[in-house]
Amino acid sequence: MTGKDIYKIWAKEGAKWVDWVRPVPFIGINKNTKLYEVSEFIIPKIQYLNEGQKNTAIIIDLPGNDSIEEGIALARMGYRPVQIFNGTDEQAGAIATVDNNCIKLGLIKGALELEKIKISDNAPPAFLLDTNRMNRYKMDISIFDNSWDIYPQDLPTAEYFLKNDINKIIIRSEKIQKDLQKILYKFQEKGIKILFTFGYEEPKIVQIKPFTA
Repeated sequence: MTGKDIYKIWAKEGAKWVDWVRPVPFIGINKNTKLYEVSEFIIPKIQYLNEGQKNTAIIIDLPGNDSIEEGIALARMGYRPVQIFNGTDEQAGAIATVDNNCIKLGLIKGALELEKIKISDNAPPAFLLDTNRMNRYKMDISIFDNSWDIYPQDLPTAEYFLKNDINKIIIRSEKIQKDLQKILYKFQEKGIKILFTFGYEEPKIVQIKPFTA
């Protein structure tokens, strides 16, 4: 499959929420994807939900490939996984702060799994983030900084969520990173409930505080 073919699987025509699928990771799949194997693509068991909830969106903020694996697990529960990875590739021969090659391989493997799953076009969304996106530590000036942040335009607005009957958002991560915190605070102000889980316990409502640098 080409990068375009894989993109079309993730951004299924006619499905809700797929307008937010980011095309960036698919661009270099044909010629730039390194031919090495990441850890096996293992789809986990979701412990924090017993079933899909139509009024609830999920944001998975885990290391890239883990995020994709969990997205496929949620797809089996009736969610539409929406990858919003937005990192650029490093130049040939360079070392980067964020490994996008394992993400691209995960998207390929994830696409093969998605083809086997029947997901409603109106399924609630599970947005996939790479928690390594904010890795800006450079040991040397020769390292390519391809870190990135998530911005409000990378997710639907609070008004769009509410219009489409989404009034809760579950964050599945180790912590709520500062770029996401800024967005969630605005959602919270509009009346959307924010819940958090480490992945092994029931999500609990949290109060997002305004971010101050």
